[in-house]
Amino acid sequence: MRRIPTVLTVATVVALGGMASSSVAAADNPDWGINGTYVATSNGEWARKNEVFYDQASLRSTWTVSTQCSYPGECTGTVHSDWGWTAPIYQRSGVWYVKHTIEDWVPCPDGSTAPGLQTFRFKAMTPDGANADPTSTTLVGEDITTGPSGACGVNKPVYINMPFKLTKI
Repeated sequence: MRRIPTVLTVATVVALGGMASSSVAAADNPDWGINGTYVATSNGEWARKNEVFYDQASLRSTWTVSTQCSYPGECTGTVHSDWGWTAPIYQRSGVWYVKHTIEDWVPCPDGSTAPGLQTFRFKAMTPDGANADPTSTTLVGEDITTGPSGACGVNKPVYINMPFKLTKI
């Protein structure tokens, strides 16, 4: 009879300890996200169009970012750009992603247009290319915009890739 209360006590402590640690791990921690106002810069000087260097205009905008994180490296939120668009932002394994549609991005010879999907992918990096502290105020990566294959009657997608930097103001 003495074994049953001891076993139940150990099981209860283990179960409660597991619940306590999981509730702490699942709590939102503001240090894990990237909340605030940022300058977003896409460097057109190093742009590639369908994998060939192709000089593009550099783009600069201001983003207001609001994120919530359930674990380090697992975050979601919203980006508001001063260019008039709003898009979801999410982080997976330390890499941030923002995706939004650009209407009328691909001009066609007949005067029609096709949309493009712009994807920003970035993370905290040091100048030598090593991973930086996740709370860094500068994040770098790429701005990739693709037009759908078949747009304008051509079975080849348009693909533009530019270096990207996000700096907290």
